[in-house]
Order: sequence, then structure tokens, then C-alpha cells
Amino acid sequence: MKTRAATKLNERQAELLWSDNIAVVATVGRDGLPQQTPTWVDYDGEHVLFNTAEGRVKPRNLRRDPRVSLCVVDRDDSHNWVTIVGTAELTHEGAEHHIHELARKYTGDDYPLKDGEQRVLVRITPERVNPQS
Repeated sequence: MKTRAATKLNERQAELLWSDNIAVVATVGRDGLPQQTPTWVDYDGEHVLFNTAEGRVKPRNLRRDPRVSLCVVDRDDSHNWVTIVGTAELTHEGAEHHIHELARKYTGDDYPLKDGEQRVLVRITPERVNPQS
């Protein structure tokens, strides 16, 4: 699968991800159809980040096909939005710490981990970003 060169988000686009706006993340299902989920999201200046858990659909889909798309709409101005298409990498390293960071950002509290739950940190390399300015 051919990947494109990484694309940087501009300040306005990054702010949408740094705030507590929800992203809708789309992965490719086993049947080839999109699978979409509202998801907490962040940006580290290079990668778009979200968190999931083993046993869920998103990590299964992304291991089979790492292509991913997401859309973030400003909760206060629906004309301010960004879509990002890219390739995902999954890791367990730092995933538990990351879910707590996301939970504090969105709820003000740590994430209530379930016994035996294994978190997965997803790093998306942006390859296409719209709007482009």
C-alpha cells in the first residue's frame, strides 16, 4: 500500500484537536465498508492520537488495513472543521498513560480502567488535511 508524505496541521487545525472537540474516526471494516466511531482525540505536533482497547473493532480494522480518516468539528462553530486522512500505527507503549490524559481533557478525571483492559495508542500520520488553509 503506497503512503503519501506526512502533512503538518496548521495552528487552527491543531487547535481543533487540542481542544475537547470529539472526532469521528473512520476505519475500513472487514467487509470493506467504513466503520465510524465518535472518539477522543489529540495532536502531538506530528501525529493525530487516539486511544482504544484490545478486543474492539478499531484496532482489528487498523491492523488489517491501517488507512484511517477522521473529522473534527468545532463545537462552538460548525463552519470550523478539519478532516484528516492518514495511516495508523498501533502500540501499547504509553497507551494507559495516554487514556488518562485524554480522560482528564474531556472529563476532568482519570479514565476508569476495567480489570484486564489493555489500552492501545493509535498514532496517525496525516497524509491529507482539509481544508488546506
